[in-house]
Order: sequence, then C-alpha cells, then structure tokens
Amino acid sequence: MSEPTTSSTIQPWLREILRSPGGEHELVDAEGPDGPELRCAELGVAFPIVDGIPVLLMDEARTL
Repeated sequence: MSEPTTSSTIQPWLREILRSPGGEHELVDAEGPDGPELRCAELGVAFPIVDGIPVLLMDEARTL
C-alpha cells in the first residue's frame, strides 16, 4: 500500500492547525476512494481535499 500524498498537498503550517469542524478532533491523512482526504476517527467521517484545499464541511464529509 502506498503512502498517502495528502500531507504534501497541504501547506505544513496549515496541516498543523487543521481540526475537525464537528468537535475540533485531530484529522489524519488518508487516501480515500476519490483521492486524498482527512479522516476524523472520533466522528467517523472523512473530509475530501479538492485541489489541495481541505473541504471541512460536514455536508461534504464521507461516512467511514
């Protein structure tokens, strides 16, 4: 299995401060079915990264 490329698409300073909008939980880099995403294990959702920009909207999140 290959390493996720998510962290290389988001600026390191931004990646350090990103948190889940549903409770400020830590987000984990992952590769989803549609490309890179940030996962929140506590909420059981994954947020897509579109053109290097994380879409941290609960309406756009994919259920894990």
